[in-house]
Amino acid sequence: MEKFGLYIRTLREKENLPLRKLASSLDIDQSTLSKIERGERQFTSDMIPKLANVFSLEYKDLQIMFLKEKLLTDLINQDFALEAINEIQKELKS
Repeated sequence: MEKFGLYIRTLREKENLPLRKLASSLDIDQSTLSKIERGERQFTSDMIPKLANVFSLEYKDLQIMFLKEKLLTDLINQDFALEAINEIQKELKS
């Protein structure tokens, strides 16, 4: 989830928002947010609505970005990742 953490850092720095203020808005410790931004700890899906609210972003877009990176992180270098994704897609459609 390194890219998602970097994305959060970029958003925060662009808005000149201190780490402690964003951490407070996400209801997490400042050190936890720092680790998320550095890719040392994972962001969780329950933080996405709060993040969207802080930066006035679309929840759907953030959720898609988060899920994409989570799946890529979990499935990278797996022999049958594409086949598994196709099976998941079939199940989600039904």
